[in-house]
Amino acid sequence: MSIEFNFKDKNVFVVGGTSGINFGIACGFARWGANVVVASRKQDKVDKAVQTLTELGAKANGIALDVRNYDEVVTGFDKAAEYLGGSIDVLISGAAGNFPARVNDMSANAIRSVIEIDLLGTFHVMKACFQHLTKPGASVINISAPQAFLPMEHQAHVCAAKAGVDMVTRTLCMEWGSAGIRLNSIVPGPIGDTEGMDRLAPTPDLQKAVGHSVPLGRLGSVDDVANAAGLLASDAAAYISGAILPVDGGWSQSGATAVMGKMSSILDKMNK
Repeated sequence: MSIEFNFKDKNVFVVGGTSGINFGIACGFARWGANVVVASRKQDKVDKAVQTLTELGAKANGIALDVRNYDEVVTGFDKAAEYLGGSIDVLISGAAGNFPARVNDMSANAIRSVIEIDLLGTFHVMKACFQHLTKPGASVINISAPQAFLPMEHQAHVCAAKAGVDMVTRTLCMEWGSAGIRLNSIVPGPIGDTEGMDRLAPTPDLQKAVGHSVPLGRLGSVDDVANAAGLLASDAAAYISGAILPVDGGWSQSGATAVMGKMSSILDKMNK
């Protein structure tokens, strides 16, 4: 179910916004009347996302960039501001990489790949965005993960990277508050029909087990996360900054680490 917010004439930039949770967020803002620009690495995915956003009624455009390359990110923000015809009111930073693997099975390059996308990529986006944000009034939302504060087997690389993302959010909340910019993190729990969920729980039985481990008894939807982003970006959240908001049906309170441990054992057997 999608909640209705009013973002008419607001400018929204969703980095990583061409698939999964981030695309769902972009679609939410498109439905709520915003002008929306999305960015990701592959031009074909950008074009497909822009077509859907336009069909939803948004003034939409897209940019191909790699968050690991700071110069590309700077150029991307210049283009986004040009496309939007003004400053950015809402920024969603959600580019991420993940794969299940134990530390002993990963090379330094494998760990580095996730750190560079998740943490360094977030730093690049934050560094490049400041001059383009509406001051005062902009809302910046980083997309985090339960691994930021819950240790999980097969996920040490993501745990380290996402913990860093949340600390960047909390630090910039302090550094940018005087400019009237709010920063928050959203922590999606297990969200159905996404690449991330399919990667971590690659069988229907595993996904069913994850759903049962959530106190609310189900997997989340991309609309659940989009609605949280809409709330945090709205005037209703004008005094919320520095928050790390789980959108997980209570999963992080009970069951997340335990079920991931069971999934890790299954993944070990599948990989032998």
